[in-house]
Amino acid sequence: MSPEATAVVGTGVFPSVQVGQGRDYSMAAEGEKPAPKRILLVDDDYEIIESLRVVLEAKGYEVLVARDGNQGLAMAEREDPDLLILDMMMPKRSGFLVLEKLRRSRRVPLRIIMITANEGSRHKAYAERLGVDDYLRKPFGMDRLMESVNRLLA
Repeated sequence: MSPEATAVVGTGVFPSVQVGQGRDYSMAAEGEKPAPKRILLVDDDYEIIESLRVVLEAKGYEVLVARDGNQGLAMAEREDPDLLILDMMMPKRSGFLVLEKLRRSRRVPLRIIMITANEGSRHKAYAERLGVDDYLRKPFGMDRLMESVNRLLA
């Protein structure tokens, strides 16, 4: 099993992954690879953002980063990512407030994975009512996250 598949996120452990170099999928012609799927990471924890970014980029995804809820909401509206990985507890605007606003304002729902260190079942139930596609509690295995990412972007 590869290092990124066994890494645990939310504990300060960084995966040992070499990021590919020289990828350019921008204008894919016949027989070439299509443009990579775009994932927006919204979390205020630097270590989690960097761990996820390294692994997702190594898997060929284009990664955008926002470090608080307001920035995440603005980037989701402006950049129109294929997937949003959203922390629940953040400064300026919580993940719930971001999720509520996105669900009201978008005609086509954005795929969303919510991540949290919160153990409460009420929070999970509310996130599911708002339409999150997956809900992961920290710490979580990188293989579990990648399974969800691959399923939602297939």
